[in-house]
Amino acid sequence: MKKLRSIIFIFLTFSGGFVYSQEQRTWSLEECIRYAIENNIQIKQQVIQTKYQKNTLELSKLNLLPTINGQASHNYSYGRALDETTYEFTKDQNIQSNRFYIGGSMNLFNGLQNYNTIQKNKYQLLAGELDLQSFKDNISLSIALAYLQILLNDELVQVTDNQLQITRQQIEKTRKMVNAGSLALGNLLQIEAQAAGEELQLINIENQLDISYLNLTQLLELPSPEGFSIVTPEIHIDTTTIITGAVDEIYSQAEELRPEIKSAEMKLTASEYDLKIATGARSPQLSLNHSFSTRYSDIAIKPSNPLEPYTFSEQLNDNFNYGFGFSLSIPILNGWQVNKNIANSRLSMENSQYALEGEKKQLYKTIQQSYTDAVAALKKYNASLKAVASMEESFRYTEQKFNVGMITPVDYNAAKTQLLSAQSDMSQAKYEFIFKIKVLDFYKGMPLNLNEIITP
Repeated sequence: MKKLRSIIFIFLTFSGGFVYSQEQRTWSLEECIRYAIENNIQIKQQVIQTKYQKNTLELSKLNLLPTINGQASHNYSYGRALDETTYEFTKDQNIQSNRFYIGGSMNLFNGLQNYNTIQKNKYQLLAGELDLQSFKDNISLSIALAYLQILLNDELVQVTDNQLQITRQQIEKTRKMVNAGSLALGNLLQIEAQAAGEELQLINIENQLDISYLNLTQLLELPSPEGFSIVTPEIHIDTTTIITGAVDEIYSQAEELRPEIKSAEMKLTASEYDLKIATGARSPQLSLNHSFSTRYSDIAIKPSNPLEPYTFSEQLNDNFNYGFGFSLSIPILNGWQVNKNIANSRLSMENSQYALEGEKKQLYKTIQQSYTDAVAALKKYNASLKAVASMEESFRYTEQKFNVGMITPVDYNAAKTQLLSAQSDMSQAKYEFIFKIKVLDFYKGMPLNLNEIITP
């Protein structure tokens, strides 16, 4: 039995210990982003696509080299056959022969199609690398949003739980007053009903917290949220904060930095070279051909002495042949394919121009929306701070009046509900502002983290 437990312990240590240690530690936002980038399936697929584009670029460069191919054959001939040494036909004779050939060609000029293909593939590779970075950035923003959603839901759970604890304390106070005869039983029943409603509300918010944990762990490609927890940073927002930079200023910075913009520019340049490739098909094509060959036949007769055997090595040496030549191909009519390819390349380039323009407009809209949302969230947060302060003071006064029986449980519960609503609004405004301001910082080229929170 001890041996079995030892084997199980060793198996769990080496097969699952790494995953377990990952799930049990407390994750910071930076660790979540780094882990997601290393394990996200879409990013891995884009990495493969980038490697494929790199191989395509290398192949286009290697196409500049001459082609060389070898061929060897061993043939059997029966009946009437040609003796390649005398160029006379034989009758009813079995012949064995060999032929060896090495040859190839080299493109000298084809309208610069090879050069333009290299340039096109180079810019497609650059675009692929930028697309990979764009994938990473999108994953980072998704991780940050999911991370902040957990912080928000966790704060809402704490606020709701605090309200529930206050209600439970009031239940005990009310029960004592009912037992003493100073309050009617209906007051106790009303506040107990309020507690039941708050318990349900707490369960709903706890469920939302569990779902937000599930969303984040799924983004991280973790098998389960079991044992997963995140770092809760100290967040304080200065009420006198001013969002620096205008929309146009942030956009100008982002336009120079964002990979999706640069990728669209690279793709546009690649489409321009694709048009040059299609146009180059109109040019004459000049190539150099080269070859080397020799042969052997078992019926061959030695020219210097027909009575001596004509050996294999001697025949290969005597039949040695090599040469080179030039070929010129002039396109005249090919089913109008060249012109149609040129027209399609122009359309593709025009589409790439629209794609670049669309990326720029989308970037501007995103920054504009994030800026507007950040300003609105900051205003809402400042207003909710005042509302919470007023509600807390009002609730303390209402609670004092309730404790002495001056107001009904209905009025007490209404005051408490208003306070909870104000606290929830404040939390939502706070995290919405944090996310939007971090998005704006991200477009300015700053890394995503919660270490630099605006503090008083």
